[in-house]
Amino acid sequence: MRKYEVIFIVKPLEEEATNAVIEKFENIIATNGGTVDKIDRWGKKRLAYEIKDTADGYYCLFYITAEPAVVAEVDRVMKITDEILKHMIVKEEE
Repeated sequence: MRKYEVIFIVKPLEEEATNAVIEKFENIIATNGGTVDKIDRWGKKRLAYEIKDTADGYYCLFYITAEPAVVAEVDRVMKITDEILKHMIVKEEE
């Protein structure tokens, strides 16, 4: 098991819809055998430049412990989820 940081930007939606997107990724990590150690919600912020004609986004950072296969699945699902503007997954140094 390795430690990762997963940061992603959700399109500005209603609060319930944003929470549903965040819970979706929590569930994907948990059902595939990983654990979410901490969730850091940065909230709605202005983007440096427009992404997909959007000027604002809801930033969220997950600290997770998981196998590389779990991270690959999270990456795959984030790429095809319309509500996600951008995401990045970084492996923490030992």
